[in-house]
Amino acid sequence: MRAPNPTSGVAPVRVILASQSPRRRELLNQIGIAHEVRPAHVDETVWPNEAPVPHCERLARAKAHTLAVEHPDALVIGSDTIVVIDGAILGKPADGRDAIRMLQQLSGRTHTVHTAVAVAHAGQTWAAVEAVQVSFRALTAEQIAAYVATGEPMDKAGAYGIQGAGAVLVDRIDGDYYAVMGLPLARLVRLVEDAGYGYSFAAGICVLT
Repeated sequence: MRAPNPTSGVAPVRVILASQSPRRRELLNQIGIAHEVRPAHVDETVWPNEAPVPHCERLARAKAHTLAVEHPDALVIGSDTIVVIDGAILGKPADGRDAIRMLQQLSGRTHTVHTAVAVAHAGQTWAAVEAVQVSFRALTAEQIAAYVATGEPMDKAGAYGIQGAGAVLVDRIDGDYYAVMGLPLARLVRLVEDAGYGYSFAAGICVLT
């Protein structure tokens, strides 16, 4: 007897990731979503009096929408991650000194990571924001300097990467680990379903037929 075809009844969808983040690409690959990478270039400046959550969602929507206009046949995924402490948004550090400043601010304290994810297709955009509480252990000046010297903090919001050596800075997290990495996968799948598509373990994002 022939084994059933796990991909029968589905048709693949062209997916574009509007980000150059290798971590987001790895996460999509991890759950079997074939995709193209086409970074969206949007102004990430925080608007006057703009709160962290609306700022994060606005950027994710803008990234997805920008590529969806250029590629109307594709389903486009946009995402944005920020670190917030004392009401201030910590983006990517400007240089090593800025990275040290951020890590000193986070040391021994709990901060919030907000990751927005957006799905755009056919003139519509669906988006949501995941909030995760992350607690750092107390760090010495020497530990902070040594971590910054690895270069890992330089392209990451809040100057650390939980999926890399920065994992040793973290005491605990309360929320979606993948959101801290930069792409909340369960939330992404729910947005894909809201957009009228399906997710298959065998075929990734698909049209159910």
